[in-house]
Amino acid sequence: MHNDRMALDAQTWSIAELAAEYDVTLRTIRFYEDRGLLTPERRGTVRVYHPRDRVRLGLILRGKRLGFSLDEISTIVDMYDAEPGEEGQLVYLLEQIGSRRAELEQRRRDIDETLVELAEVERRCETDLSALRSRLRTP
Repeated sequence: MHNDRMALDAQTWSIAELAAEYDVTLRTIRFYEDRGLLTPERRGTVRVYHPRDRVRLGLILRGKRLGFSLDEISTIVDMYDAEPGEEGQLVYLLEQIGSRRAELEQRRRDIDETLVELAEVERRCETDLSALRSRLRTP
């Protein structure tokens, strides 16, 4: 097991390999690097990504899919490496999940209301159109 961990720690990826693995553009990865979310090693002009960068990229992309802002994602992933550590990270993440869930549930209610309103307007339009067509057919 120790050898497996050492092998993983020694493994590195190029920007192209990470981009292909996560199906993102090189520009996306560079953007996250510019924002300080990823910190690859530099070997001349070549970026060398370590397991930490790979994990962070996965977390960033998952956070984006869940609708978190980059600032929120940054706070979450940075907390792991600093005080209050993993526990604080998890507490913060749970709070953010609760907020995000509430926002999405409100959006769902808004969409449901809009669909009901659209159905009502559609029904009225069809009734009015039918009445208009019958008047036009009757001399």
